[in-house]
Amino acid sequence: MSTYLNTLRFSNPSCLLMFVLSLFIRKSPDFPFFFRIILAEMGKNLNEAMKMLEDSQRKAEEENEKKYARKDIPGPLQGSGQDMVSILQLVQNLMHGEEEEEASLQNVGEQGHMALLGHSLAAYISVLDRERLRKLTTRILSDTTLWLCRLFRYENGSAYYHEDDREGLLKICRLVIHTRYEDYTIEGFNVLYTKQPVIYISSAARTGLGQALCNQLGLPLSCMCRVPCNTMFGSQHQMDVALLDRVIKDDVESGKLPLLLVANAGTPGAGHTDKLGRLKELCEQYNMWLHVEGVNLATLALGYVSSSVLAATKCDSMTLTLGSWLGLPAVPAVTLYRHEDPSLSLAAGLTSSQPVEKLRALPLWLSLQYLGHDGIVERIKHASQLVRSSLLVEDELSSPVVVFNQQLQEVMLCTCPNCAVSLQLGEQLAQLVPASGVDVVELEDEGTCVRFSPLMTSAVLGTEIQDVDQLVDCLKMKIPVLTSTLQLREEFEQEVRRTVGLLYIEDLSWPGLGVVRYNYHSDGKNDGKQEKELEKINMELLKKLNELESDLTFSLGPEFGGQKNCVYIGMVTEDLDVSELVETIAATGREIEENSRLLENMTEVVRKGIQEAQLQLQKANEERLLEEGLLRQIPVVGSVLNWFSPFQASPKGRTFNLTAGSLESTESTYVSKAQGTGTTPPPTPTSSLVKQRLPGQKIFKRSLRSSDAFSETSSVSHCDDLEKMDQRPPTLSPGQEQGPLETETPEEQKEVAQATKTDTEDIQSDKSPHDCMKVEEQESQR
Repeated sequence: MSTYLNTLRFSNPSCLLMFVLSLFIRKSPDFPFFFRIILAEMGKNLNEAMKMLEDSQRKAEEENEKKYARKDIPGPLQGSGQDMVSILQLVQNLMHGEEEEEASLQNVGEQGHMALLGHSLAAYISVLDRERLRKLTTRILSDTTLWLCRLFRYENGSAYYHEDDREGLLKICRLVIHTRYEDYTIEGFNVLYTKQPVIYISSAARTGLGQALCNQLGLPLSCMCRVPCNTMFGSQHQMDVALLDRVIKDDVESGKLPLLLVANAGTPGAGHTDKLGRLKELCEQYNMWLHVEGVNLATLALGYVSSSVLAATKCDSMTLTLGSWLGLPAVPAVTLYRHEDPSLSLAAGLTSSQPVEKLRALPLWLSLQYLGHDGIVERIKHASQLVRSSLLVEDELSSPVVVFNQQLQEVMLCTCPNCAVSLQLGEQLAQLVPASGVDVVELEDEGTCVRFSPLMTSAVLGTEIQDVDQLVDCLKMKIPVLTSTLQLREEFEQEVRRTVGLLYIEDLSWPGLGVVRYNYHSDGKNDGKQEKELEKINMELLKKLNELESDLTFSLGPEFGGQKNCVYIGMVTEDLDVSELVETIAATGREIEENSRLLENMTEVVRKGIQEAQLQLQKANEERLLEEGLLRQIPVVGSVLNWFSPFQASPKGRTFNLTAGSLESTESTYVSKAQGTGTTPPPTPTSSLVKQRLPGQKIFKRSLRSSDAFSETSSVSHCDDLEKMDQRPPTLSPGQEQGPLETETPEEQKEVAQATKTDTEDIQSDKSPHDCMKVEEQESQR
């Protein structure tokens, strides 16, 4: 079989198309000539269509900037119709129009084009006459079933091809019902009253699988029994066989009929394989049907298969999802089963008398021939080696983040007790290494996990060893930050709760250090105004924190679902000084609040000062009227009177002192011809945000021990240098002889002594008592 598959490899889709056509054109001299022309034209059109769509992927003519044009929006059908080129151009525009990223088929490859060609070819073949169509579909169906049964070690099996991967299990359930209830075909659901059927599935099975089966079969949910996984011994994701045995015994004693058991060869979440050998023995004991599904069934095609997965070859049916394993788009899933009565298989819908339905296998038939036996095995082997060839980071046992470096049945997991952290880690890894195919899953025991399952994604995404290496490097870079963040969250919460003016906000959806809010000290204001003040202060606080030179990220939180008027702090490193961070947030908030109140008070003072100035100006005007007299207020008489007898009035202006908040007379200004400065304004309240730190050390970082030792050593050596300088004779310029020192005046001696005392105190403040003893002795002698 492998030799036959290897010989049937074609260089391009056109060659395979000609081969398919030759199956029913060759040795048929009576084949209508016009139909030969139609088939030739079909092959030409398919080849042109594929070439046009493929060429559009290779051109980089500003595809990302291209937008929908008005002509690309479908309107009413044109009366005269359109040609194929225009329609394909419309499809191309719809594929690449508004998307930010180019929706290309670059990872599909030739084998993917073969699968896509199979769907179009099936539509053309369906127009053949019934007899010729029956022969062709029988050949395609038998070849594909034989190849799959030999590839996956499932001898003497039949195959059912279906689009939905759950449809195969649904048809198997109907087959078992028809088999166990002999009168079901005649009486229908009435026969189920005597013995209620029971279907057993694992608690680690796909979400909603049991409910979907009951809905499609018309059974109550009581017919579905979820079997717990091992809780004491063995894997946490394997079905508990002993408990299943007790449950089946109880159902039999209560008059129920054990019908079918769904086992996993690779659970959807963690990739664990049930104990299929023991489950098969249990099914034979109670005359139950055993159905197996899971990603690990792909390894049956390899030369070496683990014993746990190899036991799946003895099951009654299994479902294979070849599309994800081999990177084949739009190929059907396959359910292999063994049953001796073809009439019951027909009644259950596993087989069909319609030849057109048998054409579902055509895309798979084309793709398997294109890949050949070696190509199929190589793809599955490559995906399995992606896990074995890499070791993920293994953190310390005390760390809350655990990354498994063991092989979990072709699946590697990275778990974290915090759901938000796992979600962010999965999103970051998917962005940094898109070819890895990592995703986030929710497991019952572990919680939210980051999963890497190459058997499900590597063939589609084209994952290589270097992608896995890049994934490991990203994990090595991200995990220490996640670990330190989780370890410092509790300390941050305690610091915030004991700090006056700060309120700790618990937001489980935030993956960073935490969420804090500065509390506005209300003074009896209404809630609306207090809320606005709170929002204003916290927004200004966020702005001030982002202006600091630190490695932290401060934000308003997630766009949807986040708390309002809060400061969200992102990921942190282990050298974060949490107490300094909390102290800085509180001090900055107090400073903003004080400045806000100062501005508010100043506004009130200015308003009252203006009112007082208006009253004083009005009073001054009244006094001026009394001094000038009534005659001087008459326009003409006042001018003549002022010309004969000018009136000398002293200027009485007013100035408003913002610092003192009071009105003052301007007489001193007119006398000294200069504006008075008034009292010195009080200093602006500032917070000691930044402590003393080493050069290059950013804020909120703890000082390392090596840095402290270096600073102490530097200060001691500096003191020693100063002592040597004191004992060293003065340096003379060239040609100058050393003579007696010049006599200093008493004032100069006093200044020198004061300067020396100041320098000595500064040196002693930096030195330890033991190191500065010599300096003190010299000072006392001096």
